[in-house]
Amino acid sequence: MANGTADVRKLFIFTTTQNYFGLMSELWDQPLLCNCLEINNFLDDGNQMLLRVQRSDAGISFSNTIEFGDTKDKVLVFFKLRPEVITDENLHDNILVSSMLESPISSLYQAVRQVFAPMLLKDQEWSRNFDPKLQNLLSELEAGLGVVLRRSDTNLTKLKFKEDDTRGILTPSDEFQFWIEQAHRGNKQISKERANYFKELFETIAREFYNLDSLSLLEVVDLVETTQDVVDDVWRQTEHDHYPESRMLHLLDIIGGSFGRFVQKKLGTLNLWEDPYYLVKESLKAGISICEQWVIVCNHLTGQVWQRYVPHPWKNEKYFPETLDKLGKRLEEVLAVRTIHEKLLYFLPASEEKILCLTRVFEPFTGLNPVQYNPYTEPLWKAAVSQYEKIIAPAEQKIAGKLKSCISEIQDSPQQLLQAFLKYKELVKRPTISKELMLERETLLARLVDSIKDFRSDFENRCRGIPGDASGPLSGKNLSEVVNNIVWVRQLELKVDDTIKIAEALLSDLSGFRCFHRNAEDLLDQLKLYEQEQFDDWSRDIQSGLSDSRSGLCIEASSRIMELDSNDGSLKVHYSDRLVILLREVRQLSALGFVIPAKIQQVANIAQKFCKQAIILKQVAHFYNSIDQQMIRSQRPMMLQSALAFEQIIKNSKTGSGGKSQITWDNPKELEGYIQKLQNAAERLATENRKLRKWHTTFCEKVVVLMNIDLLRQQQRWKDGLQELRTGLATVEAQCPLAWQSKWEGPEDPLQYLRGLVARALAIQNWVDKAEKQALLSETLDLSELFHPDTFLNALRQETARAVGRSVDSLKFAASWKGRLPEAKLQIKISGLLLEGCSFDGNQLSENQLDSPSVSSVLPCFMGWIPQDACGPYSLDECISLPVYTSAERDRVVTNIDVPCGGNQDQWIQCGAALFLKNQ
Repeated sequence: MANGTADVRKLFIFTTTQNYFGLMSELWDQPLLCNCLEINNFLDDGNQMLLRVQRSDAGISFSNTIEFGDTKDKVLVFFKLRPEVITDENLHDNILVSSMLESPISSLYQAVRQVFAPMLLKDQEWSRNFDPKLQNLLSELEAGLGVVLRRSDTNLTKLKFKEDDTRGILTPSDEFQFWIEQAHRGNKQISKERANYFKELFETIAREFYNLDSLSLLEVVDLVETTQDVVDDVWRQTEHDHYPESRMLHLLDIIGGSFGRFVQKKLGTLNLWEDPYYLVKESLKAGISICEQWVIVCNHLTGQVWQRYVPHPWKNEKYFPETLDKLGKRLEEVLAVRTIHEKLLYFLPASEEKILCLTRVFEPFTGLNPVQYNPYTEPLWKAAVSQYEKIIAPAEQKIAGKLKSCISEIQDSPQQLLQAFLKYKELVKRPTISKELMLERETLLARLVDSIKDFRSDFENRCRGIPGDASGPLSGKNLSEVVNNIVWVRQLELKVDDTIKIAEALLSDLSGFRCFHRNAEDLLDQLKLYEQEQFDDWSRDIQSGLSDSRSGLCIEASSRIMELDSNDGSLKVHYSDRLVILLREVRQLSALGFVIPAKIQQVANIAQKFCKQAIILKQVAHFYNSIDQQMIRSQRPMMLQSALAFEQIIKNSKTGSGGKSQITWDNPKELEGYIQKLQNAAERLATENRKLRKWHTTFCEKVVVLMNIDLLRQQQRWKDGLQELRTGLATVEAQCPLAWQSKWEGPEDPLQYLRGLVARALAIQNWVDKAEKQALLSETLDLSELFHPDTFLNALRQETARAVGRSVDSLKFAASWKGRLPEAKLQIKISGLLLEGCSFDGNQLSENQLDSPSVSSVLPCFMGWIPQDACGPYSLDECISLPVYTSAERDRVVTNIDVPCGGNQDQWIQCGAALFLKNQ
């Protein structure tokens, strides 16, 4: 040892420096360093407070100051607590040692975050004695340093924002916080909008990652899937500049690191060797799932989906989180060890277990934490596993026979045999047991060979059929034929692949394995070829359809959005249902890992751009085309104005000054405005229809109530119900159809109605008495006494037809004021007719005078049915056919009779001449 190193103080500095920088040679063997002035000043001069050590290409250098540009290399700093000369006694009480990496900001931030803030803010003793104001300042310092670090390129000469610099991003929460800060502090509005967009996407998972340690293993299993969706959305977004690939690579890495540390922390709370097996098993499975799923996510996104995503392709090699993958495999080994132990306990009685030392089977793992995976713990783990296998070897020999007996009993059932091997898979893998079960494994291999044959036969029988048919591929919901076929064959591939994995795990040493494996791989290749053929056929069909305007696959941004069909008047949107299906197919096929041809992807992108508006327009079109079916027929005239206004908006789909140009897909501002007008008009029409339908239902219910009222005992209730009905009608009176109003005509007073009812009832009884005496047709009759006078006249017609031996169709109705009808076999004398619009003296019609009543009585006449070829009492030239109504409201016709008018028929039509029965 050189003389300089006899100084204990220098030996401390040299040893610390050598260990920190990893130097091979001993510093004290360098005379220049032993007599270094800067070292002597620091040790011997009480006023010299600092010694900086820096390694560069030139070697190790010492200095008593820290210069501005020193941060490009690793720096080690010794500094004093008190301004004293360093001695052997105060060497370890007065010198602090600190290192500096990357930048002073990074070093200070990590020191505060990892050391001082937890100690001063979270430790109960220190936080209790630490001024709250200083605690706040320390928290603000940590947050401020984090902001600067996340936005800095770590170059002290200028703190400039560089998005690709991720050295300040150590956890997923740091990344989420970075975009929050950018959204508030960005220099440009576009940058703020972009940062805010990413911030909103990350908000879906930000809270979960911030509170990651408080989640359960199963909750984080779900979080892996959610995280996949979020990072996929972030990468695929096209509304702003793309997310940098280097930043995404770093994000995937730190997310994997967070998942790995979480799994280690959660499993570290368990005693994996002594805690109940069911608890350890479920926890280990969840941890394995987290690791495996994130590895799969990274492989799927960066190795397939993103590499094929044309707008923003992944350019680097696929990212593989190696450390997380190895942690998952370590957990699988731990689970296998516990599972084998559990199976051994199942087969061995307690007495034999003690003899075979199973109670101390986990002793090799004492002092070793199995979830702490790294290259340094791997040799220790392998050694422990090797020792463990030696301990269980006697037990394996013991249970091999028992397991053989158990499996032999069910080897005739292929399904049970497979389930048994899967249940005891960990034991069957053990060399001793595997050798003992040679015959049973041969039987299983034969069953797997048969399974491959069945898969092949099923595929060949169905592959050319139609999905859903008995001879076609099994069909799924909402899948087009190409996607359905690919999903079906993928399921077959999974079955074949699972069969291969089982064979590889348990049967790879058997003589027939190679032949089995070759056949299975051949079938797998055949399935993949079919899958690719399905996609290629689809691609050709779609690209062929792109050149055919009738295919429905062509959409031009400058084309009209919709129009009325000139044939049936239906509203049609120029966005075919085939385009909607194409979008779904492109999305599903992309998710299945296929590379969509550029032409098809371009059409899909255009269709996707207008898809939202097209769906709204299709909803409006469906409403327009079906609204008449939703209306009650009698209400249609009431909604005529709203319907015409809606139709006018459709027909006048113009834009620009003067409305000369059509609204097209590539005019988003006008299109949005037009869609809004259509939706408002459709909503007004729908609201009006709903209101009228509601009133219709209400009126019906009220009428049913009125029909059940006793008019004699509940007159006031009748009047109240009628008033409610009229009040309701008044609310829609301005647009109430006449057909409705006519339904409610009649006496408001129930007594008036009852009088008419009683009068008719008494008259009918009188008619019955005369008919029984054979005197009815000889009396003068009043048709207004009947409830249904038209029925009486029809009965007279039938009786006349029987009397003369003719058909009813060969008779015609006639009336005479001259006397009886000679041609009529049966006839009646009628009185009580009233005439409106003119006067009649029994010979011919005449105009009303100024003092004439509007309604006048008509003289009694004879009526009856005569043959069609009979002349009748009047010639056709001198008479007019007038309707006979049941009342002056003219709402119901009883019959038509010829009345002599003198020859000018048009004159009496214009004056509205008509006959009706008198009121009872």
